[in-house]
Parts: sequence; C-alpha cells; structure tokens
Amino acid sequence: MSEFKELMKTFSKSREYVRDFFVYGFKTREEFSGWSSRTYDNERRRIESWLSGYVKQDYTEKGKNIYLSMDSNLLDTNPLYQVWKAKSFTDNDIMLHFYILDYLQRNGEKTADEITDGILAEYEIVFELQMVRRKCNEYAKDGLLYKKKNGRQMKYQVNPSFREFLSVYPELEDAIKLYQLSSPLGIVGNTIMDNASFSNKIFRIKHNFLIYTLEDEVMLPILQAIHEEKMVFITSKSTRSENIRYIEGVPLKICISTRTGRRFLCLFHTSKNHFITVRIDAIKEVQMKEVYSDFKRVKEIFERNKTNAWGVSFQGESNKSLEHVKLTLHIQESSELYILNRLKREGKGGRIQRIAENTFTYEVDVFDANEMLPWIRTFIGRLLAIESDCERLRELFQRDLFAMYKMYFEE
Repeated sequence: MSEFKELMKTFSKSREYVRDFFVYGFKTREEFSGWSSRTYDNERRRIESWLSGYVKQDYTEKGKNIYLSMDSNLLDTNPLYQVWKAKSFTDNDIMLHFYILDYLQRNGEKTADEITDGILAEYEIVFELQMVRRKCNEYAKDGLLYKKKNGRQMKYQVNPSFREFLSVYPELEDAIKLYQLSSPLGIVGNTIMDNASFSNKIFRIKHNFLIYTLEDEVMLPILQAIHEEKMVFITSKSTRSENIRYIEGVPLKICISTRTGRRFLCLFHTSKNHFITVRIDAIKEVQMKEVYSDFKRVKEIFERNKTNAWGVSFQGESNKSLEHVKLTLHIQESSELYILNRLKREGKGGRIQRIAENTFTYEVDVFDANEMLPWIRTFIGRLLAIESDCERLRELFQRDLFAMYKMYFEE
C-alpha cells in the first residue's frame, strides 16, 4: 500500500487536483469517476493540508461534497500559491541545498570541485561531484546562484538576497505586494516576500481570479515563445470531454474575456494555415520549438484580422470568411440616448444608422457571429429584427426566446 505524502513531484499533477476541487467543485466523492476511492481520499487530504481554512463541505441529496471557498476581497495574497510550494524532495536534496548555500556564503566564489571538497572538509559529508554540479547548475538557472566561466573552469557564487535590494530601494516592497496579487506569475512576487520576510497589509483586490496561478506553469513558456518569436507544440485536453489534441503553431497573443475572465492563447496553426484560439486552462504541456522565420508577417495579419473578431474566434460555422449581422432596434431618442452610446462603446466599430424616428440599425462583419449572442440578448425588448447570413445565430436566439417564454408564461 502506498504511503500518503503531502508533497508532489510535479506541479502539473497538483494543478489538476486543485482545479477539480476549486473550479469544478461541488462534486460528491462518487462523481470523481476517474479516481479510485483511495486516490480521492489522498488528494482531498493533501488539499486540506495545503489550503487549510478554505476547504468547505456541504451536504446535498447526492451526499457530501468538498469544495474550496475564498473571498479575494479579504485576502492579502493568493492561497493557491501554496500549491507551488509543495514540491517533494529527497533527503540528499534538502541536505545539499543548505550545505551548498552555507559553504558559498562563507567562502565566496568556488568551482563545483571546490564545493564538493569543501562540504567534505567542513561538514564531513560525501556527495558525488556530478550531483553537486547538477544542483549548482539548477540553482544558477533558478537564480539562487550566479555562475561565470573563469578560463576553463565554471565558478559559482551566491546571488545577493533580495533584502539587500530593499535596503537600497525600499519602494520596491510596495510594488511587490501589489504585483503578487495582480499580475501573471505572481508566485514570483510571493516567493520574494517569503525570502525577504514581509507581508502585504496594504492591497486588496475585490474581483481577483485566484485560479490564474494554476496556469502560470504553461503561461511562462508561451510568453517566452512570443518574446523570442518561436513556435510551440501544445498538448491540450478538452474542458468538456477527455479528448486530447496536439497543436503546433506560432503563439501571438494572450486574450482575456471581460465577461468570464477566461484566458485564451491566440496562435497561428501552421499546418492548417489559419488562426485559432485555445483556452489556457485546457493546456497541459507546452514545448518550445525553433524560431519561426515569418513571425512578423503573421503577427501583422493577426492584428488586422483581430479587428473583425468579436471575441476570440477566427472562424464561424458558415463557409464565409466574415459573417454579416444587422440589428434593428427601437430606441427612444428623447430618453434612451445612453443605448446609442452603449452601441458605440461596445459595438467594436459597427455601423449605426437612424432609419426612422426612434428606430436605428446596427451592422457589423465578424468572423464568428455566434459569439455575439450573449451581447445581443441584452437588447431584448428593443430588438425589432435580427438579420444575418449565419443561420445558427438566428436559431439560437429564437430557441432562447422560446425557452424564456415557457419559463415565465407556461405552467
């Protein structure tokens, strides 16, 4: 029987477990069909240990369910950062961590051979040279150590603590407090706060998407690929099914829905030769590939096409490249000019025309007219007609009206 352990080897596995409880929560134990009872109990205990105080339980007709409850308005930091700090380690890992840092802090710049010999001489502990070198290179990559080549030798030294920077630039402290709450990769700011031993007693964010931090592991290589104009190979899993798909393309932009808060990666699909979007929370793995030589041209085309995207879709259900939508609305000119202002503000460049007293048309060409449906529904009561070459848009709108009619007017 495997022993329960609080720590995890990989963050990607932690991300899946926390998401199932946090985003797709309110499930009973039996509804976690992909897990055995023992796995469910272990993951529930692990999350309760990481996020003590935020785990709630409720009883329904189906039974007891466990979920996470957080009010961002009251939080000085993101509790989900604890998931990043739960990585497992071996006894040698933790011993070597302190031996290397302690030895270099007291002895200055050294090679891997000198560090290995120094640990043996000062602490009477034997480590393999390759293990010490590998750990030093890992710490240099993570920023704990600084390495430089001296002749044919590679020397390592401890990077200065962030406390030293704060003593010179004390205003950085407040910037980090805000950064760790509001920015992508906020775990970096939170780690600096832990290292420098200060907390946030100033900032609170009323509406904060705490779950974003679970996506930062895939966000980092995506942003790096955009910056370096490289291709990526993405593994994604449907949020509605178990389907896995593999995509090779050129990442161009991260878009965030102002309505749902979901984040999407816009990229150029090289084999299909068109633009697509992938939900960030569906991406499981990102592998960086070679530099894409035609990046600038593709980016320019994307920026032009973006003006005709209502949301994040670049392809509708019809065969046409652009789908035309025309709304005819009744707007009381004497008292409802704010509706016209809203059309101008939210209409994304659509054409507004007065065709009669208190009657206006709004026309726009978009890639996927179906994305407009939630926005169009907000004008119910003023809509006189909907015209579009996207038949699906009209069908969905009529379906919603009939469903609403049955809900309110039929017993």
